[in-house]
Amino acid sequence: MELDKTTYLDLSIFNREAEYSLFHKLDFTTTAGGREYLRALFGQPLKDITAIRNRQQMLQYLMENEKAWPKAISNGTIVVVENYLNADIEPVSSAGGLGLYINAVVTKTIYAPDFGFIKFSFDQLLNLINGFRLLTEEIDIPGAPVNLRLLLERARVLINQQEFHDIVRLSQSGELNFIEILRYDRLIRKKHKKVLWELTELYTRLDAYQSMAQAIRHFNLHFPSFLEDTKPNIIIKQLYHLILPQPVAYDVAMDPERGFIFLTGANMAGKTTFIKAVGISVFLAHLGMGVPAQSMELSFFHGILSNIDVKDNIFKGESYFYNEVQRIKNTIIKISNGKNWLILIDEMFKGTNVEDAKNCSLAVIRGLLHNRRCLYILSTHLYEIAEELRGEPKIIFKYFQSEVIDDNLHFTYELRDGIAKEKIGYLILRKEKVIDLLNNMKED
Repeated sequence: MELDKTTYLDLSIFNREAEYSLFHKLDFTTTAGGREYLRALFGQPLKDITAIRNRQQMLQYLMENEKAWPKAISNGTIVVVENYLNADIEPVSSAGGLGLYINAVVTKTIYAPDFGFIKFSFDQLLNLINGFRLLTEEIDIPGAPVNLRLLLERARVLINQQEFHDIVRLSQSGELNFIEILRYDRLIRKKHKKVLWELTELYTRLDAYQSMAQAIRHFNLHFPSFLEDTKPNIIIKQLYHLILPQPVAYDVAMDPERGFIFLTGANMAGKTTFIKAVGISVFLAHLGMGVPAQSMELSFFHGILSNIDVKDNIFKGESYFYNEVQRIKNTIIKISNGKNWLILIDEMFKGTNVEDAKNCSLAVIRGLLHNRRCLYILSTHLYEIAEELRGEPKIIFKYFQSEVIDDNLHFTYELRDGIAKEKIGYLILRKEKVIDLLNNMKED
């Protein structure tokens, strides 16, 4: 699946304000490398249904085997081992017997800081090895999904080094003294640097996948089912926006015959939240993750494109309306490739006058309806457009209701069939005392 930079920003998948970032919300990694790998996974949604199902199986398996996850390996473990491998410390002589003893004593006394660093590093090295041993022994590797099995089988091969077995045995018996530490330090850094680098990299990848599994469990997400149908379909029950503290759930159903949701409602009624919720659920589904919904069925989508938070560019001298037109133009070019796309448009053509916006919107909507490989959700304040589109069989008219009770505005955030009727802009002006302020200015 493909998303461009604008869509990532519109859906707040990555956001500088952590509170509103989907990635931050779902990040349960324990290592810096794991976080970067998870970020890379979020930046590369999967390319086909087989890959998605394989990842779903892997994440489900990790959830079922959560108790096998090694607590001994932390971000500190990975950092210390990496620093140890990068350290420019001369190892003690390879001499054995008395020569080794003398060199070890000299290193421990005269080069005490170096020895202290090596000894501390060995503690974390043991955590890394023991953690992987636990993981590969507790999890049924032959029975694991193929993606996870390949990672764990590689880990088992990497830790199966005689020197690793020796230091674990010596540590368990209490015989890992300073002489043995310095002897094995030389052997490990000479023979197994590449092995340890690969182990740390392997753990960060596992950390990222474990984070995805933890997020699914923590937020009670549900794995979607992918349909083999090549035509675009989405059926979602009780969908909600994951970032909101108290979200309201929606049901959504779209297919090629009814593939265009025309969304109306007042400002703050919930239109943008709904559009983003659908986009995020489809995105998460193509990561192989669970989605914030009771259930979801969908076909594979080749991409999501959004037109939600268009901005002008004063440095290029480009107006808001010009950038809206360019975004629509680029979207039309992109979706003309015969593949399945989900298109999300919030308040199209806000940058021009009402009559012009109406004519432009009608032209674009009628043109988009010709493409049966895409599903569309479009919100607008131009309720008048709906009257001219009522005869279009592909359009589903939905709205968010708002009510005026005792001169106060109330939102239910419930998605309903039909077209909104309320025009409450003047009420908001009056409620916020803007009209009173203007009248006072006139009196002055």
